[in-house]
Amino acid sequence: MIRARLTYVPLEVADQFEDFIIKRDEQVLDAVKARTKDYSTLSLLKLLYQLRGCAMTFSELYSKSKIRMKRSFLNYLHLCVDYNFVKKEPVGSNMIYSITDKGHTMLHLFMQKEI
Repeated sequence: MIRARLTYVPLEVADQFEDFIIKRDEQVLDAVKARTKDYSTLSLLKLLYQLRGCAMTFSELYSKSKIRMKRSFLNYLHLCVDYNFVKKEPVGSNMIYSITDKGHTMLHLFMQKEI
């Protein structure tokens, strides 16, 4: 049985992946505090959703994903890189992350609404 978990979800992600939301609580800036199911899948989708439009640095992606614990963020990011959903490239002193075709496919499998 999957246990419900409280997390922050960017508003756009919450609207796009409503099936993962059990109950919405308060809105905090551009995120909603929500009780969710299947937390791991939702965390992967949070990362992929942020990268769908443009590549980002580590700091940008961490901030926009709303995965608040850095260790968890790193685990999900490494999983995405290991499964070729996300690629990383060094650009100057930064690491730039972008979504791959495989990542787009994964994201679209769960999309409820067209963006």
